[in-house]
Amino acid sequence: MTSRTVSVPAQRLARWIDGFHERHGGSSRIESGELVLDGSDGASARLRPPFAADHVDSAQGFVDHVSHPPRCAVVLVRRGGFAAAIVTDGRVEASDAGRRHVQGRTAAGGWSQQRFARRRQKQADELVDAAAAYVQDVVLPLLPVDFVVTGGDRALVQQVLADQRLKALRDVPAGPHLAVPDPRRDVIASLPELLTTVRIDLVDP
Repeated sequence: MTSRTVSVPAQRLARWIDGFHERHGGSSRIESGELVLDGSDGASARLRPPFAADHVDSAQGFVDHVSHPPRCAVVLVRRGGFAAAIVTDGRVEASDAGRRHVQGRTAAGGWSQQRFARRRQKQADELVDAAAAYVQDVVLPLLPVDFVVTGGDRALVQQVLADQRLKALRDVPAGPHLAVPDPRRDVIASLPELLTTVRIDLVDP
């Protein structure tokens, strides 16, 4: 048997499930909020929703759940830039993105390396401060939200969310962490699809 992982957006999910059953037969079941497809030929698929689906009790209910994600604040941070957004009802309600550059690591040694490290840390601090200001301006006026979704560099994201200006977000449940490139307008535009994309762990006989 071989295993692999694929990602399927909500608008293609029902068709993908039908295709699995056409190829492999079998049945479906809900297990710990995930949809499990058991093929009669030994194939299987475990569908993991981006948001908890504990209340779901059928394949159709799973698809409906994934297709209607909760209202989310989104905070994306990488060393090339950052973005803040509100996503609700399958659309980006508000957003903004900014750029700050943080230099990569260097192999140089001695005093030169120390100066570089200080400059790099200063750049990172400026990026975190600017990102927190964007989140304050974009997200906080539109609270409440159901989840805070993050993406990019986890350490930088946590520094942004630790900013005192964003304490209103600290009790909001954490949503998925997205793997995204530097946050630009195209990444922001793709958020509704990213928040309805299901990860599927497949086992082929």
